[in-house]
Amino acid sequence: MAEPTTPKRNWLQRLTGRGKTVIPVVRLHGVIAADQRQGRLNIATVAPLLKRAFAIKSAPVVAIVINSPGGSPVQSRLIAKRIRDLASQHDKRVLVFVEDAAASGGYFIAVAGDEIIVDPSSIVGSIGVIMAGFGFVGALEKLGVERRVHTAGNNKSTLDPFLPEKQDDVERIKQFELDIHQVFIDFVKAHRVGKLKAADEVLFTGQWWTGLRGVELGLVDAIGDLHETLTIRYGQDIALKLIEPKRPFFGLPRLGFSTGEIAATIEDRAAWGRFGL
Repeated sequence: MAEPTTPKRNWLQRLTGRGKTVIPVVRLHGVIAADQRQGRLNIATVAPLLKRAFAIKSAPVVAIVINSPGGSPVQSRLIAKRIRDLASQHDKRVLVFVEDAAASGGYFIAVAGDEIIVDPSSIVGSIGVIMAGFGFVGALEKLGVERRVHTAGNNKSTLDPFLPEKQDDVERIKQFELDIHQVFIDFVKAHRVGKLKAADEVLFTGQWWTGLRGVELGLVDAIGDLHETLTIRYGQDIALKLIEPKRPFFGLPRLGFSTGEIAATIEDRAAWGRFGL
């Protein structure tokens, strides 16, 4: 898809401020998860924004700003696929701009762009899968609590934190992770074809890098930022249109936080904390 040229404005358009090149900007900030909670990214919340952005016919490009430490592999893939589907449907290029991080699922989404532009200190990569939990074997016995578990199906108690870990469970979980990891790898290879500059053993270990190193490895395309890049490519007469969620007409403020919200906040902080953010 060739880069479109920006038409020059006549004197009347310049005088009235009309005729500027409108470029829609979609900001994707937060942990990727299926639950409908403020600050979370998923296909349900992101799809309407993407639809509105790509529907602007006069826009020469759609800009997507990503700042995410990752999260759900399913939601990551669904968002990335929707970006590519809409880009194909509307015949538009997609420029992705990474702020602090496009890691794990965040990088999965970034790969949906025709180009990925990063800050030198952005965090990119982390192409891997992780499952984590805790083991409390013996804890209930010390507390004098008897736990009773009844299942139909030999594997229904997999990952039970109060039961000893079984080797069969570990091997099954590992295969589960490998299957998801391969989906991630295949997507990166398909959309970064001819751009990757390192072996699989380097790129797909779950390691993450700075934006500068990401350029060297071919994980991203260039160093830059949103305003500078768009101005250079499309001229000074651009108007960035931020595509934001529509707010309900009637909304009542809430006081306090629920237990679920507190737990989600802690979970989100842990996700960002893996990268020192």
